[in-house]
Amino acid sequence: MTDLIPGGNLPLPDGALTLRVPGPFDLSVVITGDSGKVAGDADFVFYNQPAAPGARLSGDTVTVDTRRLRTGASRVTVAVSPAEPGTPLGRLPSIALQVSGLRGETVARFRPPRPDHETVLLLAEIYRRGTAWKIRALGQGYADGLAGVARDFGLDVTDDAPPPAPPQPTPSPRVPARPAPGIPASSGNVPAPTGPGSRTASGTPAPPRPRTPTAPPPPAPQAPPPTTWPAPPPAAHAPPPPTTDTFLTLVNAARAQAGAPPVRLDPRLTEAARAHAAGMAARGRLGSEGPDGVSLHQRVAAGGYAYLAMGEHLVSGPRSPAGFLDYCLGDDRSRQTVLERAYSHVGVAHVPAARSGDVFWTALWAEPFSPQGLARTTADVLTLTNSHRTAAGLRPLAPDPRLTTAAQAHSADMVARAFYSHTAPDGSEPWHRAAAAGSPHRTVGENIACGQRSAAEVVQGWMDSPGHRANILKPAFTHLGVGFAGGGSAGTYWTQLFGG
Repeated sequence: MTDLIPGGNLPLPDGALTLRVPGPFDLSVVITGDSGKVAGDADFVFYNQPAAPGARLSGDTVTVDTRRLRTGASRVTVAVSPAEPGTPLGRLPSIALQVSGLRGETVARFRPPRPDHETVLLLAEIYRRGTAWKIRALGQGYADGLAGVARDFGLDVTDDAPPPAPPQPTPSPRVPARPAPGIPASSGNVPAPTGPGSRTASGTPAPPRPRTPTAPPPPAPQAPPPTTWPAPPPAAHAPPPPTTDTFLTLVNAARAQAGAPPVRLDPRLTEAARAHAAGMAARGRLGSEGPDGVSLHQRVAAGGYAYLAMGEHLVSGPRSPAGFLDYCLGDDRSRQTVLERAYSHVGVAHVPAARSGDVFWTALWAEPFSPQGLARTTADVLTLTNSHRTAAGLRPLAPDPRLTTAAQAHSADMVARAFYSHTAPDGSEPWHRAAAAGSPHRTVGENIACGQRSAAEVVQGWMDSPGHRANILKPAFTHLGVGFAGGGSAGTYWTQLFGG
């Protein structure tokens, strides 16, 4: 069983699956082919239409049998919305998805980042790769409700009110819920198959992150049949491209007011932002991965920008740099990214969608890589780790340069070879890597994690996971090496290598 992070995916067992979200929510399912668009009304499963070939809704549970889906179906996306229409999801209890197999065994769990004002959340998608099926955690929220989701899935949106509403000059933005810190996989200690001493590796690896979102939420109880959805504001003509200097002036004014240092535009981030915004506009929907399968973080790294920390805003709707920034400052979580003191570079771009006229924005905020910054980040991990050991009455761990070399190499290798595991593609395990670096320790343990944005987030995530916590608080360990690398589909990859 795996705890997924936004964008995380894993293979599914054969047979029917059940997906359950308890609480005051409504579930709905949309079935699509490779195009990501529906074939007709029958592709929707919601409370007024609770069944389709291969999918059935009953209360808070959706059952999906991929063997019985209609011909051509390659994706099933699950959306959640409030049972009381119009209620912001942020006012409701936390959303928790549990996926179970044919015999009732838990296959995966996903707790998306807590939404704020969003009223629809694309929760997860089951998708086909070759002849196998996988599940991917999404966590993409919409602030403009059902109409925005409907458009993304190729629905004709109509208004059942007699007179149409007056044109709205500024459509409501919609934004995917910001990826939360990755949750390290649940873990346990795995003894080394050979070699002297007691050697353990902690942590069941979680799959690497992303691909793309999709899905429709159910219509509100008062809404007409599934073919009729609330109408969006009429699309205005796309504005001319924004002046990045204007955006930068507005951003730095907001940062100065908050006591944060200014940021400056970086052409590599701007180009990555432009390419990502263009990909979202071409597909007509928000997502952390482009139509070419390249994630936002991979695009940044491919452009030659190395970073220690990165934040992003993916939004559709605002018509000007000022409107976009106002939206980014609209809630505490999003505002923190704009005002983060560690960020010194920014890149921003927007591209209108040819079909709908929606404007898709991407902003990238980053702390560039430096050897000094890497040393500070890994030192922070050691300090925080030792604070937990001290609180438990244990001796602090001493830094070990050979363990650090091995840990750093493993984080970099996970980025370079696109995997997330204690076992590298060449079959090497933590104890092999420690020995190759010249470590004399006879007891070795390893924690890994991906997606966390700071030392504090990753250490807290490990402490919240029993297997990782056991490594941190193991009395036999005396030394620690820490590795960090930015890039890859998850954005950040962390390694702790313990020795004793």
